[in-house]
Amino acid sequence: MSLAGTIIDIPELQIERIDQQKSLEVWASPTQRPLCKHCQHEHLHIKATHRRTVKHTRLGNKVMALHLRVPKYRCLKCHRYFRHPFVGIRPRYRASEAYRLEVFEAHDGGITQRKLSLTHRISAATVERWYQHRILLRRSEMAGNPCPQVLGIDEHFFTRKKGYATTFVDLKNHKVFDVKLGRSESSLRHYLQGVEGKEQVQVVVMDLSETYRSIARRYFPNAKIVADRFHVVRLINQHFLKLWQQHDQEGRKNRGLLSLMRRHKWHLSDEQHARLMNYLADWPVLRELYLAKQRLMRFILLKTLRVRKMRGKLAQYLVLLKQLQDSPLHALAKTLLSWMEPIVAMWRFNKSNGITEGFHNKMEMISRRAYGFRNFENYRLRVLAHCGWDGIVNRV
Repeated sequence: MSLAGTIIDIPELQIERIDQQKSLEVWASPTQRPLCKHCQHEHLHIKATHRRTVKHTRLGNKVMALHLRVPKYRCLKCHRYFRHPFVGIRPRYRASEAYRLEVFEAHDGGITQRKLSLTHRISAATVERWYQHRILLRRSEMAGNPCPQVLGIDEHFFTRKKGYATTFVDLKNHKVFDVKLGRSESSLRHYLQGVEGKEQVQVVVMDLSETYRSIARRYFPNAKIVADRFHVVRLINQHFLKLWQQHDQEGRKNRGLLSLMRRHKWHLSDEQHARLMNYLADWPVLRELYLAKQRLMRFILLKTLRVRKMRGKLAQYLVLLKQLQDSPLHALAKTLLSWMEPIVAMWRFNKSNGITEGFHNKMEMISRRAYGFRNFENYRLRVLAHCGWDGIVNRV
């Protein structure tokens, strides 16, 4: 590569002259002839030449304009014509790929279209068009990927008009697999029928949603359904706090007691535990339910157990659920029994939907930066490009 090619980052160019009075103007021409693009023959005849002007990166505060001398060749073997190709500059484009990528990365980093139109001498519509083009390139790199082996399914809010959307996450590789509008089986049926590789999904992690469980059983027949531990813990706390409110409305409003009730018993200090037991001494039924809840939490937090140890824990877990069936927490016991297999599967697998919830936070920030989306497909492309892409930029 020549010195000019090193500075401009376009190989096989020689600089003829430079003018930098008002803006940076560079006149350049190719240093050697290429092979015929049709037959790869080396003997070419220059039929004519013309000048081509393209924008190419910024040096300081000036936009570089390249004035290229473009020969038109005639092959002496196949007698066909073609123009000289330049690396990083596509035919009939008025900006190089490096310049378009620079605008994309600046806009992706938070620079507004108005600011870029002033600094890069292009219109706001051009910034949006280049940005959408690069987003589609990122999406095309992920097109045709089969379903991941460990799949996380969860919902998130999109807009008040269109409601909720369903997120499919590759929990093994920490990527968003896809986002589809709707959270019912009828709205997701057409998409799930066309997804490739559903048979290779081994684990599906979800919250305690009957809709998603029926979808997993129908469209991912070989997958083991695993409940998300966070949602199970939250369900237990919700039932217990609701029962506490029924027994003592005033105590339920005490923020200090509320904090102690929500914590695990083994995370309390001796002073905090004594304070909580003094309060529960006046409510014997509530005290027994609190102790049962703590025993239940120990089962829910189990993970990565071997099969032999799981069998012993399962027998103890069933005894505890039987006791809860005859208590005021019978509704909770009924729900836990109906989700017995996914909850027990948590003891074996350590995957959860925490990765999915993290992506939901990032997706919310994408929506805020865009001041909301009316078109779901535009939102989907942004999400897949930012949360499902591997980070490799193709310059050409």
